[in-house]
Amino acid sequence: MIAGMIIQPGQAALRIGRTSEPGRIYLVTTCTWNRAPLFRNHRAARAACRTIHSERSWRDASCIAWVLMPDHWHGLIHLRESELSKVVEAMKSRVTKALRAEGRVSPVWQRAFHDRAIREDDDVKAAARYVIANPVRAGLVARVGDYPYWNTVWI
Repeated sequence: MIAGMIIQPGQAALRIGRTSEPGRIYLVTTCTWNRAPLFRNHRAARAACRTIHSERSWRDASCIAWVLMPDHWHGLIHLRESELSKVVEAMKSRVTKALRAEGRVSPVWQRAFHDRAIREDDDVKAAARYVIANPVRAGLVARVGDYPYWNTVWI
């Protein structure tokens, strides 16, 4: 209980205490609706990647590294002046619109997302390597270069 509030497990609990600091880099994870492996479909994954890669998808922020997994997305987002929740929601909305254009009718994303602020003393490049190595850790590929759905500003 926080100040008379009962903390419920699930999506609402993820928002409690969330803050956004301009200039901060955040590691963000968001899952597909019901963890459906929607991005196993090459066409859906390519449409999502085109949108994620576009600078227009990043409302007052930049995405410095990301990977699209079959049922979720990880990214390192460098905020400028906007709130993290608005930046993530704008990206998710753009991906949803792109997939609707491809014929998807059911929801794409779960409403909530998980975030962790990268501390100033953390190595941002190490965090980016962690993000893009997710397909290797998940056993989808033997090496990062074999997985098509990722990008980072350092390549």
